[in-house]
Amino acid sequence: MAAARACLVALAMAAALFLEGTAAASAGNAGAAPLKQRRRQLLRQRQVRSHLKRLNKAPLATIESPDGDIIDCVHISNQPAFDHPFLKNHTVQMRPAYHPEGLYDESKVASQQQTQTITQMWHQNGKCSEDTIPIRRTKEEDVLRASSVRRYGKKRRRSTPNPMSVDPDMLNESGHQHAIAYVEGDKYYGAKATINVWQPKIEQANEFSLSQLWILGGSFGQDLNSIEAGWQVSPDLYGDNNTRLFTYWTSDAYQATGCYNLLCSGFIQINNQIAMGASIFPISNYGGSQYDINILVWKDPKEGNWWLQFDG
Repeated sequence: MAAARACLVALAMAAALFLEGTAAASAGNAGAAPLKQRRRQLLRQRQVRSHLKRLNKAPLATIESPDGDIIDCVHISNQPAFDHPFLKNHTVQMRPAYHPEGLYDESKVASQQQTQTITQMWHQNGKCSEDTIPIRRTKEEDVLRASSVRRYGKKRRRSTPNPMSVDPDMLNESGHQHAIAYVEGDKYYGAKATINVWQPKIEQANEFSLSQLWILGGSFGQDLNSIEAGWQVSPDLYGDNNTRLFTYWTSDAYQATGCYNLLCSGFIQINNQIAMGASIFPISNYGGSQYDINILVWKDPKEGNWWLQFDG
């Protein structure tokens, strides 16, 4: 716009006979710019509100978390997953038909739950009843931090380097710093990880830090399939520096499909205790108490569904 104004001024000075007409045109263009900007703002505002209406389903109960989050207890059949056209009239599978041997022991889990429960910060102020799932309510400012409404809750594709690369220059070319352990060359139908939970320092709003379990299939071209789960600190996504539980999936190399947590259709949740994207509590302290989470992801060979299990 500055260049356009400079051009108009030069034209007015060179053509003195048309000074009045040129000045009027310049004033008209100057007034049109704020109007166009206002129209863009109103359009974006309408898009944001429409998107929030799709994401934030009508709750049966609401819980205010000490960290400022609002947790909505939404009926399991009304969750965002079922906005997907392929999941219309879908019957929810409430339990996996298969548990990985040696990785999932119900008796062991039951005994652990008697002494240690899965904890998130919002649990301090309430819980969701059965037949509902807890969903972190998306706020207008959350969506406005994204580059566009369409990209909200999605990874930037350039921020996802190939984790199989062992070239440090390639790993750091986008500003990322990685520590990666991986296996490849066979067919894998699941994995388990125990991850220490802490709160790394984030210096800029567009930075993030995470620790995750990552299962990949296909290539880093157009056909990459990815399932990710762990914890992350992401001011850009959540608006604060809290350490939060997250999951992510894509079936086309982060192009059109997939998102974080429940921010798009496709990921079905059945648990009424864990809110994806909510703060994990407590977290480890340097030289003090240490806290871990266990992440288990596996494919049910009988039904073909992938399952995520989280416990503290």
